[in-house]
Amino acid sequence: MNLEELAAREAIRDLVARYNHAGDRGLLDELVACFAEDGAMEIEGEPRLEGRGAIHAHLSGVARRLAASTRRATLRHHVSSVRIVVHDAAHAEAWSYFSAFTEIGLDHWGRYSDRLVRSGSEWLFALRKVRVDGAAPGSRMVASSPP
Repeated sequence: MNLEELAAREAIRDLVARYNHAGDRGLLDELVACFAEDGAMEIEGEPRLEGRGAIHAHLSGVARRLAASTRRATLRHHVSSVRIVVHDAAHAEAWSYFSAFTEIGLDHWGRYSDRLVRSGSEWLFALRKVRVDGAAPGSRMVASSPP
């Protein structure tokens, strides 16, 4: 492993962290900026979101739904077991697990599968696939969870 690959890996770890920090704080513009202009997001069981505009529109709806909730709005994602494969100077893949906590405690958990591209000096998501593996009863984030 050379210094260029180490730098790419660290930049990708930072991207994953920035995405979750922005999402947990409702900073949608910052979250969407983690995607390439033509980037896509696939949330299992939902239509594919193509481009920053579609991703922003979808997540804005999620944020409005949560804000309308009578419960206190708390969301914190924890990401672990990040596996990164750098294919070349402009392409990489990453896989990781996440757990999300709300005021009920552990709310839901799952996996990210990412295709990444380098744009100038930064790495961005070309495709982020999100799979929720499970949710706690009363989950604020997973609609199919029983109250």
